[in-house]
Amino acid sequence: MDTVTPQDTDRIAYRDAVEDDVPVLVPLVESAYRGDSSRAGWTTEADILQGKRTDEKEVRAVISTPGSRLMVMERDGEIVACCQLEHRGDVAYFGMFAVRPELQGAGLGRRIIEEAERRVREIWGVSEMHMTVISVREELVAWYERRGYRRTGRMTPYPHGDERFGIPQRDGLQFELLVKPLV
Repeated sequence: MDTVTPQDTDRIAYRDAVEDDVPVLVPLVESAYRGDSSRAGWTTEADILQGKRTDEKEVRAVISTPGSRLMVMERDGEIVACCQLEHRGDVAYFGMFAVRPELQGAGLGRRIIEEAERRVREIWGVSEMHMTVISVREELVAWYERRGYRRTGRMTPYPHGDERFGIPQRDGLQFELLVKPLV
């Protein structure tokens, strides 16, 4: 597995996504979560959800909506990760987080989430980051907990029957709110 070395620091850049990035971002997000390609990484949802994770319309909306941005991480000029950041008053929402499956476990996810937290503090002056995670994704929740996020126990039902969110392969799926103070 690739690891990020000190030399990689010069090769990595962050920026906000633009319309021209959409054809790269949709397959990136899809590959990190759904289908056989997602199985190359550890963030796959392929066993609990089928269907699409996102589409061009949704990605364009994140890019173009005021108070929302899609931050990308580039390595050697190539997009390798992304995350959605949304300003919600005193907090920011973190979502649509994806790292190319073959690069997962190399430290890029940790780096982009740290940059996202730094940016929302600096740009929006928020005091807390929020995200929702499918509660049965214990390994993923544990990864976020190691980065300072805490489980709240606040659940919202998975939108069964709405194929925009994927087709559940089991009953009882729900989202749990995770929060992290940004001090």
